[in-house]
Order: sequence, then structure tokens, then C-alpha cells
Amino acid sequence: MKKLKIFTWHVHGSYLYYLSKTGHDIYLPKKKIPEDGYWGITPSYVWPDNVYELPFDEVKNQKFDVILYQSHRNYLEDQYKVLSEEQRKGARIYLEHDPPRESPTDTVHPVNDPEILVVHVTDFNKLMWDCRKSPTTVIDHGVHIPEGVSYDGHLQKGIVVVNNISLRGRRLGLDIFEATRNDLDLDLVGMGWEKVGGLGEIKHQNLPLFCSQYRYFFNPIRYTSLGLSILEAMMVGMPIIGLATTELVTVVENEKSGFLSTRTEDLIDVSKELIRFPDLAKRWGMNARKTAEDRFSINRFVENWNQVLKEVSASSSVVLPSIKQEESWISP
Repeated sequence: MKKLKIFTWHVHGSYLYYLSKTGHDIYLPKKKIPEDGYWGITPSYVWPDNVYELPFDEVKNQKFDVILYQSHRNYLEDQYKVLSEEQRKGARIYLEHDPPRESPTDTVHPVNDPEILVVHVTDFNKLMWDCRKSPTTVIDHGVHIPEGVSYDGHLQKGIVVVNNISLRGRRLGLDIFEATRNDLDLDLVGMGWEKVGGLGEIKHQNLPLFCSQYRYFFNPIRYTSLGLSILEAMMVGMPIIGLATTELVTVVENEKSGFLSTRTEDLIDVSKELIRFPDLAKRWGMNARKTAEDRFSINRFVENWNQVLKEVSASSSVVLPSIKQEESWISP
């Protein structure tokens, strides 16, 4: 397919980094005084040369093939401030990163437009949102890690990767983290680390190698999408310990690639077993890596996105992409 010009906001850095692997030109708005969504190109990632930033005032003067919304604010407010009327009538996609907040089952999505495709990042999210008239599809995450990084596990403790856990509270598992760290030796990294006694913020390209030293990956999150850091840890070959909620239950198989439960007591007991038996942790981690390679290949992710972009950009009226769900589980 031809190379497209895609305009979007800088909302989810890790996802944006992987989306750039499609090879299309991605344009990000930047304000003189940066604010949420208007950061432009940040130094946190090693961006490829197909990612550009545009001054906020210049966006309306550009021609784009696809507009990609990534947050409710993008759709409800930002588009009217930064895009021209013509740009707002072109090919559009809404990338929904999260499950609904207000009510897990009865929240209506802000997009209710048969000409805007809503792309969900997990089947759980698609199941829970009421998208009304909007066509929908699911593109499973795709990740990759630097060559040569593999599981080591010599540190007899678990690693937690959550940004701003102190501000995001129970939904991101602040209480779970604080309660379990009394029984388990857990280190935390991510933005806002200093407020909860974490170690620091690790750059994206360095995170897989950093995590590979730990015996297991511990995920305290109650309710959110499937974290990319979890999948990157699986690609490393780490066993995953976490709560049996949302999409994660379709990814981790108990006593094969990790362990999930709604009882924190179970998570503590199994984590201690992995500390006592490093060979068990290694075996579960090998299975986790196989799952990640099969289901979350960056090549499959790129193919799925290119299919969607090709179909949406070819017509002003959205045709529901013909991605078969079983295909999203198979690495090419």
C-alpha cells in the first residue's frame, strides 16, 4: 500500500512507538508550552524518521490521509481547536485504548458515527463499550524487544511497572501493591516512582533488559487495558503474576506461563514459590515468551494496522475491516 500521512496526538507513547513501525508518516502537534497531547516528539523513545512534529498553528494547513483520535478529549474538544473543517470530514479512526470507566457494561462511547471506525486494543474493551452506530474492530497489541535480551531472573524479587500509581489509586492497584510488598520483595519503576518508594523511571528501550534481572513480573492492576509492559516482559521470557481481570485472563495460563487470581493471598503464595524454585520460574517464562511471540508479534500488528488504514483511507465511508479474530492470534 502507499505511504500515508497520519495525524494524531501524542497520547500513549509506547503504543505510538509501535504504531510508527507501520512505516507511515505520523504527524504530532506541538504547542510552544507543551501540554497533554501536544508534546510533539519526546526524548523518552528512540523515534524512527517517519515521525514528525508540527507547530500547533500549522496543522490546519496540512493535508492528511487519516485522522487518528486517541482520547475522548481528542474527539470531543481537540479536533475543533486544531483541525480544519475539511480535515474533520476526511478518513477518521478512533483508537480506544481503555475499557469504560463510569460503568463497565452501560457506558456509551463518545463516538457514534457510522463513518468513524473504532479500533479497540483488546476484545474485552470491545465487549464492554457500547459503541452504538460506530463500526468496530480489534487489533491485538504488537511488541518487540531489543535483540539479545533474554530472561536472567537472578534477582530474588518481583518487578512492578506502573506509571503514576499513587495518582491512579485503586484502579491501577496502589492498595494491592502496598499490601503485597509487605510479604513480597517488590521493586517499582515508572513515572511518579518517588511517591511510593520506587526505583526510578526507565527509558522504554532499556526496560526489557532491566526487567530481565527479576524473578517474575508482578501486575497489581485491577481494571485497565492489557499493559504493553506485561507483553514486553513476556517477550523477555518472564513469568507473569497478576489479577485475574480484564483481557489478561486470555493471555496468561495458570501454572504454565504465570499465575492469575482474584485472591491476593494466592498471588503472594505463588510468588514465593517462584523465588524458591528458579527452574519453575524459567519454565513458566519460556511458555510466556512463546505466547507473546505467537499472539503479539509486531509483524502481525503492522499487518493488521495496514489493512485497516488501507480500507479506511480508500473511502470516506468506513467499511468494517475484514480482520478475522483468529488471525490476530497467529504470528505471520
